[in-house]
Amino acid sequence: MIYPIVIYGHPLLRKVAQEITNDYPALNQLIEDLFETMYHSEGMGLAAPQIGKSIRIFVIDGTPVAEDEPSLAGFKKVFINANISERCGELQPMNEGCLSIPGLREEVMRESHIKISYYDENWQYHNDVFDGYKARIIQHEYDHLEGILFTDKVNPLRKRLIQGKLTAISKGKFEAEYKTILQGQKIK
Repeated sequence: MIYPIVIYGHPLLRKVAQEITNDYPALNQLIEDLFETMYHSEGMGLAAPQIGKSIRIFVIDGTPVAEDEPSLAGFKKVFINANISERCGELQPMNEGCLSIPGLREEVMRESHIKISYYDENWQYHNDVFDGYKARIIQHEYDHLEGILFTDKVNPLRKRLIQGKLTAISKGKFEAEYKTILQGQKIK
Protein backbone atom coordinates (compact mmCIF):
# COMPACT_ATOMS: atom_id res chain seq x y z
CA MET A 1 0.00 0.00 0.00
CA ILE A 2 1.30 3.42 -0.90
CA TYR A 3 0.68 5.97 1.84
CA PRO A 4 0.46 9.73 1.41
CA ILE A 5 3.44 11.65 2.83
CA VAL A 6 2.88 13.91 5.85
CA ILE A 7 4.02 17.44 4.95
CA TYR A 8 5.92 20.11 6.91
CA GLY A 9 3.67 21.93 9.36
CA HIS A 10 1.76 18.82 10.42
CA PRO A 11 2.17 18.39 14.20
CA LEU A 12 2.82 14.65 13.88
CA LEU A 13 6.26 15.43 12.39
CA ARG A 14 7.22 17.16 15.65
CA LYS A 15 6.28 14.30 17.99
CA VAL A 16 8.83 11.92 19.47
CA ALA A 17 7.84 8.51 18.11
CA GLN A 18 7.03 5.59 20.41
CA GLU A 19 8.90 2.29 20.56
CA ILE A 20 7.08 -0.82 19.39
CA THR A 21 7.21 -4.50 20.35
CA ASN A 22 7.78 -7.48 18.10
CA ASP A 23 4.04 -8.24 18.18
CA TYR A 24 3.14 -4.88 16.61
CA PRO A 25 0.11 -5.57 14.37
CA ALA A 26 0.97 -6.30 10.72
CA LEU A 27 4.60 -5.20 11.16
CA ASN A 28 5.82 -7.02 8.05
CA GLN A 29 3.09 -5.36 5.97
CA LEU A 30 4.02 -1.95 7.41
CA ILE A 31 7.68 -2.49 6.47
CA GLU A 32 6.64 -3.49 2.94
CA ASP A 33 4.38 -0.42 2.74
CA LEU A 34 7.20 1.88 3.92
CA PHE A 35 9.48 0.60 1.16
CA GLU A 36 6.71 0.77 -1.46
CA THR A 37 5.81 4.34 -0.44
CA MET A 38 9.48 5.36 -0.41
CA TYR A 39 10.11 3.95 -3.91
CA HIS A 40 6.91 5.50 -5.26
CA SER A 41 7.96 8.89 -3.85
CA GLU A 42 11.52 8.45 -5.15
CA GLY A 43 13.07 8.71 -1.71
CA MET A 44 16.04 6.85 -0.32
CA GLY A 45 14.74 6.72 3.23
CA LEU A 46 11.36 6.96 4.92
CA ALA A 47 10.34 7.08 8.58
CA ALA A 48 6.98 5.93 9.93
CA PRO A 49 6.01 9.45 11.14
CA GLN A 50 6.18 10.55 7.48
CA ILE A 51 3.26 8.23 6.72
CA GLY A 52 1.30 9.24 9.80
CA LYS A 53 2.49 6.60 12.26
CA SER A 54 4.29 7.92 15.32
CA ILE A 55 6.35 4.78 15.90
CA ARG A 56 10.11 4.18 15.89
CA ILE A 57 10.74 2.57 12.54
CA PHE A 58 12.42 3.72 9.35
CA VAL A 59 13.66 2.14 6.15
CA ILE A 60 16.57 2.98 3.86
CA ASP A 61 17.64 1.89 0.41
CA GLY A 62 20.69 3.64 -1.02
CA THR A 63 20.72 1.60 -4.24
CA PRO A 64 19.24 4.38 -6.44
CA VAL A 65 22.33 6.57 -5.85
CA ALA A 66 24.89 3.74 -5.82
CA GLU A 67 26.26 4.79 -9.19
CA ASP A 68 27.39 8.11 -7.69
CA GLU A 69 27.99 6.70 -4.18
CA PRO A 70 29.32 3.12 -4.56
CA SER A 71 29.28 2.59 -0.77
CA LEU A 72 25.48 2.59 -0.95
CA ALA A 73 25.22 -0.37 -3.34
CA GLY A 74 23.01 -2.94 -1.64
CA PHE A 75 22.52 -0.70 1.42
CA LYS A 76 18.90 -1.61 2.17
CA LYS A 77 17.92 -1.75 5.83
CA VAL A 78 15.08 -1.63 8.32
CA PHE A 79 15.65 0.14 11.65
CA ILE A 80 13.20 -0.56 14.49
CA ASN A 81 13.47 1.16 17.90
CA ALA A 82 16.76 2.70 16.80
CA ASN A 83 18.95 4.59 19.23
CA ILE A 84 22.02 6.56 18.18
CA SER A 85 24.44 6.27 21.09
CA GLU A 86 27.40 8.05 19.53
CA ARG A 87 27.93 10.78 16.94
CA CYS A 88 31.47 11.78 16.22
CA GLY A 89 33.91 12.58 13.49
CA GLU A 90 34.23 15.69 11.42
CA LEU A 91 31.09 17.71 10.74
CA GLN A 92 30.43 17.36 7.03
CA PRO A 93 28.24 19.71 4.97
CA MET A 94 25.86 18.20 2.43
CA ASN A 95 22.77 19.29 0.58
CA GLU A 96 19.69 17.48 1.92
CA GLY A 97 16.05 17.26 0.96
CA CYS A 98 13.05 15.50 2.45
CA LEU A 99 9.84 13.99 1.10
CA SER A 100 7.98 15.85 3.88
CA ILE A 101 9.41 19.18 2.66
CA PRO A 102 8.97 18.96 -1.12
CA GLY A 103 10.98 21.20 -3.39
CA LEU A 104 13.39 22.45 -0.74
CA ARG A 105 17.03 21.44 -0.38
CA GLU A 106 19.53 23.01 2.02
CA GLU A 107 23.05 22.40 3.28
CA VAL A 108 23.14 20.56 6.59
CA MET A 109 26.13 19.77 8.80
CA ARG A 110 26.19 16.25 10.24
CA GLU A 111 28.74 14.11 12.03
CA SER A 112 30.53 11.68 9.75
CA HIS A 113 30.42 8.70 12.16
CA ILE A 114 27.61 7.17 14.24
CA LYS A 115 27.00 4.18 16.47
CA ILE A 116 23.41 2.95 16.46
CA SER A 117 21.51 0.09 18.07
CA TYR A 118 18.30 -1.21 16.47
CA TYR A 119 16.24 -4.24 15.58
CA ASP A 120 15.90 -5.36 11.97
CA GLU A 121 12.79 -6.72 10.24
CA ASN A 122 13.45 -10.18 11.72
CA TRP A 123 13.65 -8.65 15.19
CA GLN A 124 17.39 -9.33 15.37
CA TYR A 125 19.28 -6.86 17.55
CA HIS A 126 22.20 -4.90 16.03
CA ASN A 127 24.71 -2.46 17.44
CA ASP A 128 26.47 -1.08 14.36
CA VAL A 129 28.82 1.68 13.32
CA PHE A 130 28.24 3.63 10.10
CA ASP A 131 30.14 6.47 8.50
CA GLY A 132 30.02 8.77 5.52
CA TYR A 133 26.89 8.86 3.38
CA LYS A 134 25.33 5.90 5.25
CA ALA A 135 25.65 7.76 8.56
CA ARG A 136 24.06 10.86 7.01
CA ILE A 137 21.02 9.02 5.65
CA ILE A 138 20.51 7.20 8.95
CA GLN A 139 20.78 10.44 10.95
CA HIS A 140 18.25 12.16 8.67
CA GLU A 141 15.68 9.36 9.10
CA TYR A 142 16.45 8.92 12.80
CA ASP A 143 15.75 12.62 13.33
CA HIS A 144 12.17 12.01 12.14
CA LEU A 145 11.72 9.65 15.09
CA GLU A 146 12.82 12.46 17.40
CA GLY A 147 10.50 15.08 15.88
CA ILE A 148 13.42 16.84 14.17
CA LEU A 149 13.50 17.96 10.53
CA PHE A 150 16.57 18.72 8.45
CA THR A 151 15.54 22.38 8.29
CA ASP A 152 16.10 22.56 12.07
CA LYS A 153 19.80 21.97 11.37
CA VAL A 154 20.20 24.68 8.72
CA ASN A 155 22.34 27.63 9.80
CA PRO A 156 20.28 30.42 11.42
CA LEU A 157 20.65 32.93 8.57
CA ARG A 158 19.57 30.40 5.92
CA LYS A 159 16.72 29.32 8.16
CA ARG A 160 15.37 32.88 8.27
CA LEU A 161 15.73 33.13 4.49
CA ILE A 162 13.76 29.93 3.83
CA GLN A 163 11.00 30.57 6.38
CA GLY A 164 8.68 31.91 3.68
CA LYS A 165 9.16 28.76 1.61
CA LEU A 166 8.48 26.57 4.64
CA THR A 167 5.29 28.50 5.41
CA ALA A 168 4.16 28.11 1.79
CA ILE A 169 4.86 24.36 1.91
CA SER A 170 2.85 24.04 5.12
CA LYS A 171 -0.09 25.69 3.31
CA GLY A 172 0.09 23.30 0.37
CA LYS A 173 1.97 25.56 -2.03
CA PHE A 174 4.34 23.01 -3.54
CA GLU A 175 4.48 20.41 -6.26
CA ALA A 176 4.99 16.74 -5.55
CA GLU A 177 4.60 13.62 -7.67
CA TYR A 178 3.13 11.75 -4.70
CA LYS A 179 0.06 12.06 -2.47
CA THR A 180 0.45 14.24 0.61
CA ILE A 181 -1.27 15.13 3.88
CA LEU A 182 -1.19 18.69 5.22
CA GLN A 183 -1.78 19.96 8.74
CA GLY A 184 -5.47 19.89 9.53
CA GLN A 185 -6.05 16.91 7.24
CA LYS A 186 -6.95 13.62 8.89
CA ILE A 187 -4.40 10.82 8.74
CA LYS A 188 -6.03 7.48 8.03
